Amino acid sequence: MGPTPLPFDPIEEARRQWRAHGWDEAADGMAAVTSVIRAHQVYLARVDRVLRPFGLTFARFEVLRLLSFSRRGEMPLSMLGARLQVHPASVTNAVDRLEDDDLVRRRPHDTDGRTTLAEITPAGRELVERATAELNTTVFEEPGITPDQARRVFSVLRALRYNAGDFEA
Repeated sequence: MGPTPLPFDPIEEARRQWRAHGWDEAADGMAAVTSVIRAHQVYLARVDRVLRPFGLTFARFEVLRLLSFSRRGEMPLSMLGARLQVHPASVTNAVDRLEDDDLVRRRPHDTDGRTTLAEITPAGRELVERATAELNTTVFEEPGITPDQARRVFSVLRALRYNAGDFEA
């Protein structure tokens, strides 16, 4: 169980304080950014609670899920990083740990000697399916907002990600 809820919204109070201090033009942006950061904390805690019994972090889950979605169950490490939008060192760390647990194996690319592939193992496939089923039931199907709100949040954040250069139109 989490901490006792506050009797007021602290981010709304911060927005009020921003305005009271003459920062009207920044108040809504501060409230939006702070809300997204808090929502990230809320969701990450929920996801971590679900994945912990599977021995996974969200980063490792994402690697397994992406590999399982690929046609051959394998992908160059560089492509994993690009698709997951993370630093190459983060991919290396996640793959190292997944490899230690026999959920992924590294192998050389068939035609490009400079490229290393990460390949999901049968144990990795089985684990990611069980973890996904639990995440779907516990977090994704019940995100704490209505389906319409979830679609609107996705749309707004998609615009933010586009403007940040995450993808091309």
